Amino acid sequence: MSVKKEASGRRSVKVEVEVPGTPEQVWQAIATGPGISAWFVPTELEEREGGATTSHFGPGMDSHAVIKTWEPPHRFTAEERDIGPESPVVATEWIVEARSGSTCVVRVVHSLFTDTDDWDRQLEGWESGWPGFFKILRLYLTHFRGQPNATFYVRGAASGPAPEAWRHLLEPLGLAGATAGQHWRAPAGVPPLGGTIEEVVEGDHNILLLRLDAPTSGIGYFFAHPMGGQVYMVLGFYLYGADAAATAARDEPAWNAWLTERFKPAADANLSPTA
Repeated sequence: MSVKKEASGRRSVKVEVEVPGTPEQVWQAIATGPGISAWFVPTELEEREGGATTSHFGPGMDSHAVIKTWEPPHRFTAEERDIGPESPVVATEWIVEARSGSTCVVRVVHSLFTDTDDWDRQLEGWESGWPGFFKILRLYLTHFRGQPNATFYVRGAASGPAPEAWRHLLEPLGLAGATAGQHWRAPAGVPPLGGTIEEVVEGDHNILLLRLDAPTSGIGYFFAHPMGGQVYMVLGFYLYGADAAATAARDEPAWNAWLTERFKPAADANLSPTA
């Protein structure tokens, strides 16, 4: 990982992604509550300097920050003070930079001031976690920008090893051995789901990214996250269109039941970019 360390004590990480859209369109996705909720986690954001932001990563895992700089549609900064006991203030800067060809670069920089290495792991977690969510952002802006949306996650936990837990998740879904570009439908015994496989990542952190067309249009983001001697199995569903909310309300209990049959409950599984 690449924590940048400066003589002043500032330590920072930077992650960026190129996405389709004008600065105004991209700003709506990264600097409004509904926009952020459509590709990250449910979030409220007051669109002004001094405004509060709250992101809901899971039960009892809310993240709170205050907006310090507000310059739409290109830049805002926020400060967070509650990432851990005796934590330094974390400053986060979001930048939207226009490129030719109707695309923009979205850049996020996390920084803090400290004279120890104690918080480097947190910075590295943000650096490694954002790319997965930025893939969802790119899919959202490409296919679903501005549509009504509803998001839900279901979580389970297994003892290691991670590859075995990941296989135990994928096999009943009919996704073992899946490859990018493959069209897929869930087999009998699984809540209705289908679409195109966008990406498969296997290794220490396993990820499956789907562009859904059933039961409604959307994005599926499944991953296995080893942490504290457990492997957390997390299934995220980003649904879009007029029936998104009704579909989420109907299907979330079904997916919770399906996952609980195979893994023990894990309501505390972290959905932050450290995952």
